[in-house]
Amino acid sequence: MTSIGIDHVRAAASVLAGHVVATPCLHSRTLSAITGAQVWLKFENHQFTASFKERGALNKLVTLDAAQRSAGVIAVSAGNHAQGVAYHAARLGIPAVIVMPRFTPNVKVEQTRSHGAEVILVGGNFDEAKAHALEIGAARRLTLVHPYDDPAVIAGQGTIALEMLAAWPEMDTLVVPIGGGGMISGIAVAATAIKPGIDIVGVQAARFPSMRCALDGTPAAFGTSTLADGIAVKEPGRLTLGIVRRLVSEVLLVDEGDIEAAILLLLEVEKTVVEGAGGVGLAALLRHPARFAGKRVGLVLCGGNIDPLTLADVIQRGMVRTGRLSRIVVTLRDLPGSLARVTATIAEASANIEEVHHQRAFTDLALQETAVEFVLETRGFAHAQQVIDALAAAGFDARAASQPGRGGNVAVQHGN
Repeated sequence: MTSIGIDHVRAAASVLAGHVVATPCLHSRTLSAITGAQVWLKFENHQFTASFKERGALNKLVTLDAAQRSAGVIAVSAGNHAQGVAYHAARLGIPAVIVMPRFTPNVKVEQTRSHGAEVILVGGNFDEAKAHALEIGAARRLTLVHPYDDPAVIAGQGTIALEMLAAWPEMDTLVVPIGGGGMISGIAVAATAIKPGIDIVGVQAARFPSMRCALDGTPAAFGTSTLADGIAVKEPGRLTLGIVRRLVSEVLLVDEGDIEAAILLLLEVEKTVVEGAGGVGLAALLRHPARFAGKRVGLVLCGGNIDPLTLADVIQRGMVRTGRLSRIVVTLRDLPGSLARVTATIAEASANIEEVHHQRAFTDLALQETAVEFVLETRGFAHAQQVIDALAAAGFDARAASQPGRGGNVAVQHGN
């Protein structure tokens, strides 16, 4: 294929039928109420490898001839493309070598190995790993399965749009994460052919704005890391840049706090786990509500491969941002029974104590005084202030400790 059209996407759908999951696309009443748009979610985190990448990987693998299958394939990936290639290559009896950056989350590395692929960890980021992969592939005569800049891969990813618009043809906007651009390119090709005039919006992490900068013709500055590691790509594809330039209306940027808030909101409201890249679509709605107000928006939850420890950190930080974990500092006389009176007052105010830090040495207080820092489970910022007021009424000097910014502080209602 020298160009990608709707017929290529439909052909890919025939190839993938029965081999990848036709994932649910469901309306969320709660997220619609929170964002001011009508929101549908495409649960690509329900794929067997928990990512949409299976679609493009399989569609590429079936194009290989007998000699290429026998020699094997090589892929470079931060995790999700790796798993898709490894899983479907094993199904088809094709040897697979996967090159991953050294700092790829361990959960993605181990899951890739579990599919039988040879995993090579090298390079500090995707682009360094890619350079090594090209060298290894040439030396061992392996066929490269590119993660995004390949017509067969793009066509495979485009099947997402076929399923979304078949289920909910009333959607007028699709919000799609962008790394190298393979998924949004395929979705844009399919969606605009089926429904001319549909609004295709891309989303990137602000720390890795490669596609946005390429479209603007401006040099890109990159961060050292991002929670959305699956889309942390420094250079978009040649094919994908052309398609995005032609069919995508806008590329929005979201901050790390926006991504964290989206992950937590999806966990609480939809009871679904997404990785950072999988949360950027919802993050865009939270960050840019006016852009989507009143629209009928489809979000692609593109992956769910998040390290459990990272998820735990996101949850805890989210509890802080929404006031459900609060820090207060109480200054009191360093006498027997003082701490007991404080804890009793906190209990009467219906807050639960998570941590207590009793500071005597590192303080400017008088020798007879001490500062005690409490980490409390509270219902929100207002409840935390009620605890402080109760302590003040009981005669204690209490104040809120400095807190991180309250980004992503949204009211959560349970249910779909």
